[in-house]
Amino acid sequence: MDTLIPKGFDDLLSQERRAFAYLALVLSDGTPQVTPVWFEWDGGLIVINTARGRVKDKVMRRRPVVAMVIADPANPYRYLQLKGPVVFETEEGAYEQICELQQKYHGDRNYPKRPGEMRVIYKIKPEKMQARG
Repeated sequence: MDTLIPKGFDDLLSQERRAFAYLALVLSDGTPQVTPVWFEWDGGLIVINTARGRVKDKVMRRRPVVAMVIADPANPYRYLQLKGPVVFETEEGAYEQICELQQKYHGDRNYPKRPGEMRVIYKIKPEKMQARG
């Protein structure tokens, strides 16, 4: 287990927990944007998935640093807050990975394929992590 994770909060990162991550980005005009996203924890990095051309994709490519809150679905006052850089980006295996996230959050792997949509994986390295609740 990563020592950065506050004691007693590793369950929020588990595959079994259907916690959402709220991804905070700064847009080009300086305004913030927060988006709920599916995620998985690979033991050291937060892994998210989006489609090319979406706001998340554009912003993380231009300014690869984010903040996130991962809220406990059973108690939203209990959460992890983290900040860190985007350290990896790839289209390779991205459709398969969104199917894995579909399995985690909906119990089936049938994520709809949309014509012309290119999925992309982003990995975020938490450099600061705090817990509340």
